[in-house]
Amino acid sequence: MDLSIIIVNYNTKDLLINCLGSIRKKTKGIEYEIIVIDNASSDGSVGILKRLEGRDVKVILNRQNLGFAKANNQGIRIAKGRFILLLNSDTKIEDSVLVDMIAFMDKNPRIGIASCALRGKNGSLQATGGYFPTLPRVFSWMFFLDDIPLLDKIIKPFHPMHEKSPFYKGESFFKRTGLRDWVTGAFFLIRKEVLDEVGLLDEDYFMYTEEVDLSFRAKKKGWEVWYLPDWAIVHLGGASSASEFPIISEYKGVKIFYKKHMPLWQMPLLRLFLKAGALLRIILFSVLKGGEYAKTYAKAFQIA
Repeated sequence: MDLSIIIVNYNTKDLLINCLGSIRKKTKGIEYEIIVIDNASSDGSVGILKRLEGRDVKVILNRQNLGFAKANNQGIRIAKGRFILLLNSDTKIEDSVLVDMIAFMDKNPRIGIASCALRGKNGSLQATGGYFPTLPRVFSWMFFLDDIPLLDKIIKPFHPMHEKSPFYKGESFFKRTGLRDWVTGAFFLIRKEVLDEVGLLDEDYFMYTEEVDLSFRAKKKGWEVWYLPDWAIVHLGGASSASEFPIISEYKGVKIFYKKHMPLWQMPLLRLFLKAGALLRIILFSVLKGGEYAKTYAKAFQIA
């Protein structure tokens, strides 16, 4: 089998139905399977999935929300494809993106992981991936330096293209094809061979940063990670998580990443940068965005 598409669903019934429909409509000429893992949804998703389960759709129903990494691993363990695609339920496949990207990776055997461009409903490019969170990059991220012209070429950004940054300069970074350190789990195409070599997603991450960790382990083994904006999908973004959740989760995730992969002496500096960045955002967003943003970053300050 060419491709196993793994989708984790949590209370996104209507989006999931649209996502599955787009896959079937746009994916021709390859043998694929779809594996949906439901993380204890309460919106009627379970009933829909029971009816959809069949020859090309496998369903795993969890009794509790196991998180992104653990649920995807459930799917990976039963996947039969040469390639595995981790795909968000709030996406829509466009054109022949899956067929074309598999063909591209078959022609380039050192590419272990790849992603395409993510576009919003209005066609705007979204951030997807970047470079590993070294201390200079975390500092740059926390102090909105990533988007300053020229500096972002010297210190390659962990999170390029901050729409909230006072230095935001648009979409140019994500119009360029090229090597990256990591790409987002919203569309994460990986060779089964890579997973066999480096292992599955690390389940210490509940959600967010697990794709950074897996990309890090793959690159250590010599695999390449590519961003390929010649192809694109629609990504609605944040459909199954409140705005506070990704911010807090990413703060936690970066700390876990450092515990696992970085020298011990770097942890105090990391925490200092994260706290300083949270404090800056409390002050800045209190003025620009209002109290809710400030409350979120107050919580981030506490866990940093």
